[in-house]
Amino acid sequence: MTGRSRIRKGNGRPAPNTALAGSVALLLAFAGCSGTGGTDAAGGGGDGLQAFVGATIIDGTGAAPISGGVLLARGGIVEAVGAGVEVPEGAEIIDLAGRWIVPGFINAHGHVNGDLAAAQSQLDLYAYYGVTTVVSLGEEPETGQLRDSQGDPGLDRARIFVSGPVIAPTTPEEARADVEMLAALNVDWVKTRIDDGLDTRPKTPPEVYGEILAAAEDHGIPAAIHVVDLEDAIAVVEGGAALVAHSVRDAPVDDVLIDAMLEADVCLVPTLTREISTFIYAERPDFFDDPFFLERAPDDLAQFQTPEFQASQQSDAAEFWKAALPLALENMKALHDAGVGIAMGTDTGPFARFQGYFEHMEMEMMADGGLTPAEVIHASTGGAAECMGLAGSVGTFEPGAYADLVVLNADPFADIANTREIESVWISGNRIR
Repeated sequence: MTGRSRIRKGNGRPAPNTALAGSVALLLAFAGCSGTGGTDAAGGGGDGLQAFVGATIIDGTGAAPISGGVLLARGGIVEAVGAGVEVPEGAEIIDLAGRWIVPGFINAHGHVNGDLAAAQSQLDLYAYYGVTTVVSLGEEPETGQLRDSQGDPGLDRARIFVSGPVIAPTTPEEARADVEMLAALNVDWVKTRIDDGLDTRPKTPPEVYGEILAAAEDHGIPAAIHVVDLEDAIAVVEGGAALVAHSVRDAPVDDVLIDAMLEADVCLVPTLTREISTFIYAERPDFFDDPFFLERAPDDLAQFQTPEFQASQQSDAAEFWKAALPLALENMKALHDAGVGIAMGTDTGPFARFQGYFEHMEMEMMADGGLTPAEVIHASTGGAAECMGLAGSVGTFEPGAYADLVVLNADPFADIANTREIESVWISGNRIR
C-alpha cells in the first residue's frame, strides 16, 4: 500500500446504538466480517497468464502513456507493464492494437442500495460503464458480504468498499456509540453530514462531529464528511476528517482550507453531477436521447417526463444547487491547482442519479471545470485510489494490483468524452462487457 493508505479495520464489537437498531438489523451481513475484503490485491483468475498487447497504455500513475505497450496479468493480478515487456510462451494473447487501456474507473463517492440482488445488479451496471470500484458512502444494507467476496477469481462486477449507514448523532455520547457500532460492523469508512440540509434538519454541532472524528481515529477508520460551507470544511479537516465529500458551495475556498487539506493530506470528491440531478429534470434532459445512456437506461424514463414530476423539480433548493454549481467547479479547480488531491465521485445511487452513466458525465464536467483530460483520468484512477486508501490495489497497473481495466476505442487524453468509447471491461482479468 502506498500514498494515502487510510483504510484500516476496527476490531471493537460493542453493543450498537439503539437509535440505529433498524440499520443494524439490515447490516447483519457485516457482523461476521473478518477483514478479508480489505485493500490488498489477492485472488484472481487462477494461474492463467494473459498478455494485453499492442494498445496505448495509460497506467493510472500520472506517467506518460505507453505506446504499443504490453500488460501481463497472472491470476487476475498485474505482473508487469511496459513497452519492452516480453510475452512469455503460453500466455493468452489479447491483441488490442489501435486501442487504449486505462485502469478501471473508481467512483470515490457512490451509494449501492437495496437487498443483495439489487446491490449485485448495481455493481454490474457500474462495471458495464467501466466503473470497476465503488466506495459506497452510506445506506448499503447488505453489501458487506459483497465486499468480502471480491477476492473471488471469477469476479465479474465492480468492487465495493462500504461505510454502513450514514450516522446522525445528536450528542457526543451518541456519536461515539455510533462509531463503535460501525467499527463492530467492520466498515471501511465512517460517513456523516454536518450541514443543515438547506434548513431541513438541525446542523451538527462541533462537539458532536468532533467526537465522531475522535472516535473514528481511535478505531482507525477514516471519516468522510458531507459539507456545503467553507467554514465547516475547514473545521472538519482541522478536526481529523479524511475526506471532504462534496465541493464547497457557499464561498470561494481560501488559503486556510487549502493549507489544512495539504497538511493533513485530505482529498476532495467534487460530486458535480449530484448538483445536476437536483435541477436538470425540471425539463426533459438532453441525455435521455444519448445512446450511451440508453444502452442501460431504466425502463421507466417516462416517470421523469410527466408535468407533475417536472413541476416537483422546481424548488428553492433546486435553484440554490443550480446557482452553486459554478462555484463548486471553481473551488475544485482552485484546490487541484494548489496540490490538493481530487477524486472523481458522483453520489450516484439515489433516485435519478444514474449509476455508471453519471460517472462519465462527472468526468466531462471536471474537464469543463478546467482539468485536462489527463488530470481527470488520474483523478478517476490512481489519484482516486490514493485518496481512498486503495493505492497498490486498484487504480493503476502497478505490479500486484488487480487486473481491472477498460479498453477504449479512442484516446481519452485527446478528449475526455472518449471514455465512452468502451470496447471491453475486464475485472481480475475476466472480460465482462
